[in-house]
Amino acid sequence: MQDILTQEILSPKDNISVFIRREDLIHPFISGNKFRKLKYNLLQAKAENQNSLLTFGGAFSNHIAAAAYAGKEQGFKTIGIIRGDELESKISENPTLKFAQECGMQFKFVTREDYRQKTEDYFIENLKHEFGDFYLVPEGGTNTFAVQGCEEILSKADSQYDFVCSAVGTGGTISGLINSILPHQKVLGFPALKGDFLNDEIRKFAHNEHWELILEYHFGGYGKVNPELIAFINQFYKVNQVPLDPIYTGKLVFGVMDLIEKNYFPENSKILLIHTGGLQGIAGMNIKLKNKHLPTIEIDV
Repeated sequence: MQDILTQEILSPKDNISVFIRREDLIHPFISGNKFRKLKYNLLQAKAENQNSLLTFGGAFSNHIAAAAYAGKEQGFKTIGIIRGDELESKISENPTLKFAQECGMQFKFVTREDYRQKTEDYFIENLKHEFGDFYLVPEGGTNTFAVQGCEEILSKADSQYDFVCSAVGTGGTISGLINSILPHQKVLGFPALKGDFLNDEIRKFAHNEHWELILEYHFGGYGKVNPELIAFINQFYKVNQVPLDPIYTGKLVFGVMDLIEKNYFPENSKILLIHTGGLQGIAGMNIKLKNKHLPTIEIDV
């Protein structure tokens, strides 16, 4: 794991300080929260003498890419259950799936209807019948081992911050942050998904109530973007030289900057943003944007 860089970024207001924790720089291929979430899961898989990892994800899943590389790096066979059976014939056109396959991941493509059954016992038993025994890592990597890894994002030196802000997917990263903050701090989560169902998921792991989900910056739901968000990501990179992904961190930083403009934060607040990685998804998003004749993300990663 490389040293983590924390850098100050330009704030919309002089009396609000904003910093970003560059978790995306942890590892060239297993970056950000995916490194944190996989760390103790891989140790547990080894403790159980498992040699295969099985997990779940969609077409441009950061988790699928990270799990595939981690398996290759640490000697595990990897199996990816992929949402969308139409993708089976399009692996070469999909940067994420192509990368995972090159890392040795074996795929099983299922319909979206079947994918919704992925946590059911019969579904898992059928997978064991097909693939043999394996260590199961949940979609997005979130479980108690993942939360344990994410609790290591913050250190005692981070007590200077009043707010810690993170994008939210499955809830594991924010749960780890919540568990490691001090009483004077608050965690703000910016879900990339539409709806408020994540509160219950987070409460399964979180040990205090010093947190809040900000629901207004999902841009239409998971994987949805618009020209305003793309323009923000491009401008932010020009000003701060920090690349953001369009699924998670772009929406997080857009939301925080907008809230600063709207005087959400008290004067003299110090805010820490957690960059959770996900930059591998830019290539796939740009393919979608080009097909729709929309502006693309102008970041070379």
